[in-house]
Amino acid sequence: MNDHRRDRLRERLGPIFETEGASIISLLKDLISFSSLPGEETPALDFLSSEFKKLDVQVEKIPISGHIKDDPDYSRIEKELDYSGRFNLLVRRKGKDPSGGRSIILQSHIDVVEAKGWKGAFRPKVDQGVVHGRGACDAKGQVVTLYLVLAALDMLGLMLKGDLDVQIVIEEEVGGNGALALILDGYRADGVIVLEGTNLQVHPANRGALWFKIGIQGKPVHMGRKQEGVSAIEKAVKVIGALSDYEVRLLKESQGFRLFERYQYPVQLNIGVIRGGEWPSTVPEKVIMKGGVGFLPNRTMDEIKDDLKRVFEGIEDDWIRNHHTLSFETLHNDAYEIPADHPLVTCLHQACLKAGIESEVFGWNVSCDARLYAKRGGMPTVVFGPGDIACAHSSQERIEVKEILNAAEALVLFLIDWCGT
Repeated sequence: MNDHRRDRLRERLGPIFETEGASIISLLKDLISFSSLPGEETPALDFLSSEFKKLDVQVEKIPISGHIKDDPDYSRIEKELDYSGRFNLLVRRKGKDPSGGRSIILQSHIDVVEAKGWKGAFRPKVDQGVVHGRGACDAKGQVVTLYLVLAALDMLGLMLKGDLDVQIVIEEEVGGNGALALILDGYRADGVIVLEGTNLQVHPANRGALWFKIGIQGKPVHMGRKQEGVSAIEKAVKVIGALSDYEVRLLKESQGFRLFERYQYPVQLNIGVIRGGEWPSTVPEKVIMKGGVGFLPNRTMDEIKDDLKRVFEGIEDDWIRNHHTLSFETLHNDAYEIPADHPLVTCLHQACLKAGIESEVFGWNVSCDARLYAKRGGMPTVVFGPGDIACAHSSQERIEVKEILNAAEALVLFLIDWCGT
């Protein structure tokens, strides 16, 4: 497409998005009203399916096989979920000349986290162009952005050369099993954009996240004979100290990683759960701790696991070394990166600039589905989208409608250049 025609298309985009603002708010409010927790996504996806069918697209419900649980990248949760009757939503816009243009997958997720203590989390409110509610930013605002992109292509009468797949997946919040299922089913493209709340910044790299569980066995006795027992809680204090020392070392090793230079603390180790002890006058028998490690693409998942094992080997306490367990049963998201000058990155970044967005290219200090498309799917992948992830998972979750419109404009301009017309 020549520059003159591209400029004319962009001039037409503005009025389209201005007229669609009210309908986008309505669609987002409808979506937020579904409490689509992991395992409860189907009603929201059924609603979305009917909405997407109003557009010039093919809509498919892709069932998820229970065999996904045998895959090494499957993320387990404490309450195992059944996949009977559950599905991902695939929305396809076939290209007019696939051999003459590049294909793309645009992806986001429909599941949300719980909203404990937030009354009205699923009764969305709108205040001065800002939509409030659980999932507004993470990630129903992203889903609405994808709907708007497809609607804009219809209104422009624009046929892309390359194929465009929009994937709305389940179970991102518990580790990415929905995305993994589609990758295992063989869906591929020349590039992938995962929509999350990045403040419209372009992220060609994500940090990884590994959750761990530690068990420490003590020797319970009455406190009157404390010297004959072993306090699991006192041993846990030593373990926490050793883990804190490891975090300092990990942080030092991660300094100077270019895509993450802006972060003062690009990596983290956090103990999020501690349970132990049964009675004030009993030396505690057992402690269970759960936590996570955030790490950069300069380290692999297996290396981080080995690091944690060595933490215990380095503790000068025979009791701890012989009476602990360390397991990695749930979240295990690897880190990933693609070059900042990859054509997918530069094409999206240029589209943002053309849309008037002050966007930069750097790594995202968060983990999401993107690493699965990059590492298991072998596809260049970036993360981008409206909204601020900092307010996600909180009672302050919200998104500006203006950011949704800006993101949609940037994505349409990206598709014109990436897929061709």
